[in-house]
Amino acid sequence: MIGRKNLRVLVVDDTIVYRKAISDIIEEIPGVELVGVAHNGKIALSKINLLKPDILTLDIEMPQMNGIEVLMEIQKNHLGVGAIMVSTLTAEGSDMTMRALELGAFDFILKPQSKNQTEGKKEIRAALEPILRAYARSRFGSSLITRAGQIAPAGGTLGKTHLGQHPGETTVVRPVQARPTSTKRGKSEIIAIGISTGGPNALNQMLPKLPGNLGVPVLIVQHMPPVFTKSLAASLDKKCQLTVKEAENGENIMPNVVYIAPGGKQMKLVAGTDGQHRRIKITDDPPENSCKPSVDYLFRSVGDYYVGRTTAVIMTGMGSDGTKGLGILRDKSAYIIGQDESSCIVYGMPKAPAELGYLDVIAPLGKIADEIVKSVK
Repeated sequence: MIGRKNLRVLVVDDTIVYRKAISDIIEEIPGVELVGVAHNGKIALSKINLLKPDILTLDIEMPQMNGIEVLMEIQKNHLGVGAIMVSTLTAEGSDMTMRALELGAFDFILKPQSKNQTEGKKEIRAALEPILRAYARSRFGSSLITRAGQIAPAGGTLGKTHLGQHPGETTVVRPVQARPTSTKRGKSEIIAIGISTGGPNALNQMLPKLPGNLGVPVLIVQHMPPVFTKSLAASLDKKCQLTVKEAENGENIMPNVVYIAPGGKQMKLVAGTDGQHRRIKITDDPPENSCKPSVDYLFRSVGDYYVGRTTAVIMTGMGSDGTKGLGILRDKSAYIIGQDESSCIVYGMPKAPAELGYLDVIAPLGKIADEIVKSVK
């Protein structure tokens, strides 16, 4: 059982093959109920009112009314339904998916690459089931679309609450009890961030608050497939004072630049040819924690070069990628910031490090940028 009551899903896709495949999968998942299907956005909107689904699986590219237009209508009319986008692995598909996530879509899955129907169905189920379970556990998934795009000022309010925070909860930064360390900690010379589900929206709110003269490089692993990380970087670059780019193999890391690990590859730091600079190495090493790129993979390499001079940030996301890497960074006197439970779309990745005592500070999304700035100044 996915929750106390079945999660009600409406499948929206103009292609009969995908409509049937996703519908069949939903009917196989315990605790999830297929309430209907729609072959275009206009029909979907009429069915939302009639069938009252909790969430849609929503094709991005459809005739008459595409997935983006459906999200905008849901937002405008406060329909109280969530969305998981179904996207293609193309530049246009990835740009539209970034827009959908900005509009408050919960997450996305890719249309399968496999030509074999049975394999394709397995791919869809493997991607969709954990997202549906995470959505069912999320306390505010359905209100993301209504509140999307509203960025609260640090310490300010968004209506009565910050995005991802509930009435009555405070935006308190909680320092965690200081831990003994053998290495002296200095001011940070690098920022390393791990993030997953809910990440694009969270980064859209957090990164623009960092000043253009931060003075250090920022490395990010956001769990995403190839092509999509390039779209994410381009979208963030327009909003930020820092330069944001998809990382390239062999480039020296520079201050005031944000490097996003390319989807489907691993990213680590290595010594530069001059022995002084650090450069990025993009590899085809295997996934870790079923993730490629993996947060653990990046964090380990940062720990090799910036002992006592690293700020690591672990943010919203499913699973536990990053926990082992934070354990290594903790032993090397990194300053570690975790996003608090109330502002996470999915409280997965920061949970274990918080419980293990790895975090120096627990902060809501609206305060994370402030904490990063303090650590480098």
